[in-house]
Amino acid sequence: MKKAFLIIIIFSIFTSCKTRKADTSLKLNNPIITDKYTADAAAIVHNNKVYLYAGHDQAPDDVNAYRMHEWLVYSSSDMIHWKEHPVPLKPTDFKWASGDAWAAQVIERNGKFYWYVTVTHGSIHGKAIGVAVSDSPTGPFVDALGKAIITNDMTTQTKISWDDIDPTVIVDDDGQAYLFWGNTLCKYAKLKENMIELDGPIKTIDLPNFTEAPWIHKKGDWYYLSYAFQFPEKIAYAMSKSVTGPWEFKGILNEVAGNSNTNHQAIINFKGKDYFIYHNGSIPTNGGSFRRSVCVDRLYYNPDGTMKRVIMTSEGIQE
Repeated sequence: MKKAFLIIIIFSIFTSCKTRKADTSLKLNNPIITDKYTADAAAIVHNNKVYLYAGHDQAPDDVNAYRMHEWLVYSSSDMIHWKEHPVPLKPTDFKWASGDAWAAQVIERNGKFYWYVTVTHGSIHGKAIGVAVSDSPTGPFVDALGKAIITNDMTTQTKISWDDIDPTVIVDDDGQAYLFWGNTLCKYAKLKENMIELDGPIKTIDLPNFTEAPWIHKKGDWYYLSYAFQFPEKIAYAMSKSVTGPWEFKGILNEVAGNSNTNHQAIINFKGKDYFIYHNGSIPTNGGSFRRSVCVDRLYYNPDGTMKRVIMTSEGIQE
């Protein structure tokens, strides 16, 4: 009996060691892109694929400043394996712009893809929002308007020159499109059906500790407005039964991302699962606030519609 018991103990230890060995070989899928520094992620789902759009952090290792001269696009059928496509858009594609490929978002409508971008305005001081268009989610994209859709002289609520950044767009169930954006103050306006002109006045939303990076999405009967909160940036969010509010603040969704002062989120549903896309500074070689990396983790909702705190992981999406 003692011999049999000893055999069971040895077998249990051996099995435990094998399990631990298997755990340590778990693939680490975050960041999802490791051959380039990427930031300010946005994503859409189209024809059973996810298209991921990101700015390209290009600051040299000894420069602590934002150097972003192009946007990148990747696609995936499983949220694990990502294919890079040729560079679809640069600030130089906007003749009126003078540089800086800051945060942007693509949205599809009526078979065309509209890319709302943050650039530096060439003749009017400050950041501006432009819009490009393509027949394909991977481009090539061209300037859709020939001028900025939002310029610094159109928004006088704050005195800073970089308050018109980080566009996010939603087409509501009734077909009305809305553009949200802002730094230090969240703003929004209706868009005409052509998606390249405003259709009414610019309005503001009072959100606690709003820094930048709004993202608007809907799930079920609820609208969600998430945004960068304080600095270094956490992600917080508010909820409403209407895209125009009133908005009820719900708290922090995502903590400060590792080794990065900024964060910038995208939230999508793909094949019945919800995902939270963000960036951190976790690439070991010179990663940081100016050389960032896009990551993806699962997002979960509570029965009352609120969102659970996002758990950032090195493992990322496994299946």
